[in-house]
Amino acid sequence: MATRRITQETFDAAVRENMEEFEMDPDEALREAVEQFESQGVELSCIVKAVPAVSSEDKQEEQTHEVLQALDSLRIGKDSASVTDMTADIKRFTEHCSLGFPQRYLAAQKDAYPVILSCCKKSLEDQEAVLTALSALAALTDGQPDLLDAEGQQFLLDVLKKYRAVSCVTRVAIHTVRHCCLKHEQNRQDLVKGGVLPLMTGALKQHSGCAELVKEASAALRVMTFDDDVRVTFGHAHEHAKSIVLEHNGLKIIIEAAKAHFDNTSVLSELCATLSRLAVRNEFCQDVCDLGGLKIMMTLLADSYESAELVRQVLSAIRALAGNDDVKDMVVNAGGVQLIVIAMNRHISNPAKQACMLMRNLVARMQNYSQPILEMGAEALIAQALKTHQDCGDVGKAALRDLGCQVQLRELWTGKHGSLTN
Repeated sequence: MATRRITQETFDAAVRENMEEFEMDPDEALREAVEQFESQGVELSCIVKAVPAVSSEDKQEEQTHEVLQALDSLRIGKDSASVTDMTADIKRFTEHCSLGFPQRYLAAQKDAYPVILSCCKKSLEDQEAVLTALSALAALTDGQPDLLDAEGQQFLLDVLKKYRAVSCVTRVAIHTVRHCCLKHEQNRQDLVKGGVLPLMTGALKQHSGCAELVKEASAALRVMTFDDDVRVTFGHAHEHAKSIVLEHNGLKIIIEAAKAHFDNTSVLSELCATLSRLAVRNEFCQDVCDLGGLKIMMTLLADSYESAELVRQVLSAIRALAGNDDVKDMVVNAGGVQLIVIAMNRHISNPAKQACMLMRNLVARMQNYSQPILEMGAEALIAQALKTHQDCGDVGKAALRDLGCQVQLRELWTGKHGSLTN
C-alpha cells in the first residue's frame, strides 16, 4: 500500500491550529500533530517536526522555519551582496541543513540549490568564501544527489583543480562529490568523464599527511565503485575500479597512505574498505600483496584487536584479496587462520560475519585448508556466532558447509502443489 504524504505547509498548519484553536502550548501542539498524522499512516520522514518561528514581529505574518529564513536572506542578497557579506547567512543555512534530512529536503523544495550554487560560483576566487559556500553545498546535497546538475558538476571540478594545494577546500569539495555520487550513477559517470578520479587520487597523494582528507578521498573513491542506484540496470562500478587502479595508481597511493597513518584506526578502516572495493581482478589482488598491503593487514589484525570496526574492514579486505589462490597461500602461511580465529573469539559480532566469509574464500578450491581451520576451533566459533548474531545466519551456515561440517538447513519449499505457507 502506498504511503501517504503531506507537505510541510500542511503539517505546520496543523501545529498552528492546535496552538490557536485548542490553546495548546508549542510542544504539546507539535506532539499532537505528529501523533495525529502518524495514526493516519502519513509518512513524516521528510517533515521538519518543529514549531515554525515567526518570521517578523508581526504575529499575523506567516510563520516559517529557520532554514527557510536563512535561505530567504541568501536569496535577497545573492545578486547584490558579495559572498563575504553573506558569510553569516551561508553559515546559518549550513547549520540548519546539518540538523537533519527534513531540513535539507525542505530547503531543496524551496529551490535552495540554485541559490547556493550561485553563491559557490561567486566565491570561486576567494579561498575563505569558497570554503564557506562549499560547506553549504555539501550539507544541502547530503542524501539529495539529484540536485546536482551539469553546472554544479563543473563547479566541483573547477574547485578541485584550482585549490588542489589547499587541503581544507579540497576536503570539502571531495566531501560534496561523495554526497552527489552516492546512489547516483549518472553523477558518477559524468564526474568521472570530467576527470574527477585523477583529482581525487592526486589529492590523496599530495595531502597524504592530512588524516581527514585521506579519509574523505578514500571514501569518495570507494563510492565511485558502488552499484547502488536502483534506477540504473547496469552501472560502471567495475570500470571505475579498474580506472582507479590502472590509470591512476590507486592501489599504491592508498597503501602508502596507510603506512603514513598506521596509528590512526579510523583512517585505516576507510583505506581497507576502499582496497576491498578495488580488488576486482586477480592481478589487482596480487598487486596489493606486492605493494605490501597484505603485510599491513596481517599486522593490523594481530595488533588492533580492540577496534571491532577496523578488524571488520581488515577481514573484508583480506576476503577480497583471497579471491586469488596465490593470496590464499600467503594468508595461511603468514598465520592468517590463527589471527582470524582470534578475531572471532574477541568479536562475536559484525567482524564474525566477515571472518566467516573469509574462511569460505580460503577453502574455495583449496579444501586442504579446511582441516587446519577446523583444528583451530573454527566450527565452535561459527556456531556461537550463529546463535548470538543474527546477521551471521546465511554466511555462517555457508562457511560450515564449505568447511565440510554438518549443517542443518531449513527446507522452505518441497516442490509440492499448493501454497508456500502450507
